[in-house]
Formats: sequence, C-alpha cells, structure tokens
Amino acid sequence: MNYREGLKDKKRIVIKIGSSSLQHPQTGDLDYMKLEKLVRQLCDIRNQGKDVILVTSGAIAVGKKAVSVSGHQPNKDNPLAFKQACAAIGQARLMMTYQKIFAEYNQIVAQILMTKNTFVDDHNRFNAHNTFSELLDMGIIPIVNENDTIATYEIHVGENDTLIGDNDTLSAVVAALTDADLLILLSDIDGLYTDDPRKNPDAKFIPLVEKLTDEHMNMGKASTGSNVGTGGMNTKMTAAKISTNSGADMIIANSKDVTILNRIISGQEEGTLFLANEDPNFDLPDFIMNLHK
Repeated sequence: MNYREGLKDKKRIVIKIGSSSLQHPQTGDLDYMKLEKLVRQLCDIRNQGKDVILVTSGAIAVGKKAVSVSGHQPNKDNPLAFKQACAAIGQARLMMTYQKIFAEYNQIVAQILMTKNTFVDDHNRFNAHNTFSELLDMGIIPIVNENDTIATYEIHVGENDTLIGDNDTLSAVVAALTDADLLILLSDIDGLYTDDPRKNPDAKFIPLVEKLTDEHMNMGKASTGSNVGTGGMNTKMTAAKISTNSGADMIIANSKDVTILNRIISGQEEGTLFLANEDPNFDLPDFIMNLHK
C-alpha cells in the first residue's frame, strides 16, 4: 500500500515550524525570504480547499533580538521575567510580520495563544475547539504559539541561559483538538534516524513508522543539535505519540527548503511518515496534565 498517496487526500493539516527554521543563523534575525516562501506554500495549500493551521515558534528569539538592538541588558536578578518580556515583544513583532506577508496573498490569519490550561480544563478546551472550528469554516489560517508570557512551566532558565519550550507537543495537541488528519513538523533534521546522524555516521534513516513502539521512542532521546530551537527529537516523538493516538498521520521533515510542504502534500517521499493508529482510550487532557511532571 502506498501510504504517501493518501497524503493527497488530507483535509485538515497542522504545520509546525521551529525557531531555527525562521532565522538567519549568522545574525538571529528573521529570514524574510524563507517566511515569504512558507506563507506562499500555506496559502497555496489553503487554496486547494484544505484547512491549514500554523504553529510557530520564535517569539522569544525575536524579542531578545529586538531588546538587544535597543541596548537593554538581560535582567540577571530575574531571568525568567526577562524572557517573558521578550516573548511579549517578540510575539507582537512575529505576528505583525506574518500578517503583512499573508496579506500579500489576500489571506486572513488569526492569532491564538495557548497554555497547558487551555487543554486540561474542559471548558477552555471546548471554547478553543469552537474557536478553531469557526476560524477554519471562515477560511482563516490560525497562527498558534504558546503563551510564554504566562506559561512559566514551559520556560526553563538554566545555567547556560537556554529555553526549553515545546511547540512540537503543542502542534500535536492542536492537531488532536481540531481533529486534523495530518501534522507536519518542519525542523532542522530530515526525519527519524536510528541514532543521532550528527554523531553517528552509521545512523540509518527511517522513512516510515507504521506503528510507534518503545524502540522508536528511545530513538528520540538525542537532540536535533540546534542552538536556537528548543525542541529536540524527544519532543517530536512525544508529538508522534499524541498525533497518531488521536488519529492523525505525522511527518517530520527538513525545513531547509520550505517548498517541501508542496512535495509532501503531493505524496512524494519526504521526511519520516508516522501512520495514525487511533486509540479510543487515549486521554489527551490526562496525558498533558502529566506531561510536565
């Protein structure tokens, strides 16, 4: 059976792109050429009659860049508050940039900021589902991010001043919440390998995962190696568990060339495809509640 051919018929697609895919590595500034290409791809998919949801990282990185240019220094006494402030600054800038580019293609977008409580609280989850449904019915592309200004459990301030957010998991949860049938994680790696290909030249690429096993989950323990993005392969495997158990196929693919989206949607062999294995007993709110413990 050609599972890739089935991707042509997907109707509701969640696409996640990470921080490292949005910036120039030399400067940390936004890569406008890549953003423009990404938006063009999303609009074209939407014009095919498919529902599209974008989950985007980058707010904190964009905010930190803006703050450093203005001459402000990190608050060493309260580094968490500094990162939250950067998230507030960066989210506004990031959304403004998206809106300007989407407007070039006459596509309306909407911003949705989410926290863990959005999903674990029944009332909030119901309202979020209704909001997504109405926006998609209107032909609007929701742009989703974690609300890092208040979701402190998603920000880790370590000795090396790094942030560990998790938009991989967020995108999978969004896919489950919206009854999407395909999740695409655009990252800085081609897909799932038997080991970290940057450290082990003998690591083998895995193009298809028909059923997720503990062995596959253990393959995700190595990081993707990015010093900008905050989600390693481990979070992508968690995303695979959520999406496949919720009835959505998932693909991990390299964002180096964002036109890969069109190739994926047209059924070409790109990235690692995880097949949906819907589990009626999978409790999404319970899974999220215990995720950060």
